[in-house]
Amino acid sequence: MQTRSYNPTRLKMVFDDDHAVAGAGLALVATLSTRLGTFGLANELIDLGDVPGHATPGRKVLTLIHAMVAGAECIDDCEVLRAGATGRVLGHCVMAPSTLGTFLRAFTFGHVRQLDALGEALLGRAWSFGAGPGDAPMTIDIDSTICEVYGKKKQGSSYGYTRVLGQHPLVATRADTGEVLHIRHRKGSAHTGRGAQRFVREVFGRVRRAGASGPLTLRADSGFYSKHVVKACRDHQVSYSITVRQDRAVTTAIETITEKSWMPIDYTLGGKAEVGECSYGDGHRLVVRRTRLTGRQAELFPSWRYHAFITDREGTAVVLDEDHRRHAVVELAIRDLKEGAGLSHCPSGEFNANAAWVVFASIAHNMVRWVGSLGLSITGPVVTKTIRRRFISVPGRLTTRSRRAQLHLPTHWPWATEWLSCFDRLRALPLRT
Repeated sequence: MQTRSYNPTRLKMVFDDDHAVAGAGLALVATLSTRLGTFGLANELIDLGDVPGHATPGRKVLTLIHAMVAGAECIDDCEVLRAGATGRVLGHCVMAPSTLGTFLRAFTFGHVRQLDALGEALLGRAWSFGAGPGDAPMTIDIDSTICEVYGKKKQGSSYGYTRVLGQHPLVATRADTGEVLHIRHRKGSAHTGRGAQRFVREVFGRVRRAGASGPLTLRADSGFYSKHVVKACRDHQVSYSITVRQDRAVTTAIETITEKSWMPIDYTLGGKAEVGECSYGDGHRLVVRRTRLTGRQAELFPSWRYHAFITDREGTAVVLDEDHRRHAVVELAIRDLKEGAGLSHCPSGEFNANAAWVVFASIAHNMVRWVGSLGLSITGPVVTKTIRRRFISVPGRLTTRSRRAQLHLPTHWPWATEWLSCFDRLRALPLRT
């Protein structure tokens, strides 16, 4: 019970507490990073040669990941990890932003691929702890997004179809959890489907090596509609559900569907929708959803709008259409990557530095997901800002008693019980070396 109040205008402000911790909840992520063996993996897989910033990459990797988990949107934001006793909570040397900038600018395309290997290795280890799908079916959603840049002289930046100056990475996510399975940076003028065939082949290989042994399904929008993507799916025995563009061949196929074949489905108030299907192309099923508005005014101009996709999956057209519409969950994962995290914009003037930054952002994003699934026992997608607000951005103070460090957290914290349970579960994970 509060017994006294203070006038905030008369408070004396002093920044002098060496024991204060900026984001005490980073202890959860640091514990998971330790159990995954992130430091050793980074030192093993990333070799920058003799360029400046090459020594002990594990410290720089962990600094970038933990800063992004805390909400860093640019390189200078990593400075918050050096405040007070935050570095002692993380368990590694926190590098200065200037050092991190030098480290990122040393990356070439080959070094970014080494960073991809680090992300894949961490994915496999986290899945072996129980965060993976195992032999259960898994759906992969792919999409592209625009990462805005500030300044027209940054390498690879240009205006795309969104008329936003930026760069244009490809993203593959796991539908049920929102994990980033793979990410590939591209210049801003790249077409949506550029490099899609190789990208999806790499995604399939990554998830199989990481431990996904069950059936796989790929969902994508019309930007990835091509015979090469379909062939990649067939070569890897992956089912697919890909939106098609409304060209003449598709329009002709839709016209073959008889009126009796259309099945009504639930739709928004003031609208009507039906689903039908026909064969199309080289053994594809073409599932079509048509919609129109209803009401007195809409009846003056009764017209249908068509949305079609090809698939090789089994099931009724109504069920397949309902599942295909869930492809929109990829936008939630992209939102979390951008909102208060590393992918809100590309901070460097060099393209490969931004490519490395994007991969770091995806690893940090996955770390939050794994804290939720392994520590908090959350099943299904989570919102990153919720995890950050409740479990990461917790004020704390580090002291030492009887030669043992103690992290003091606020009394009456609403999620204290869940926080402690999460820490105990993550600490109980076996140490990977």
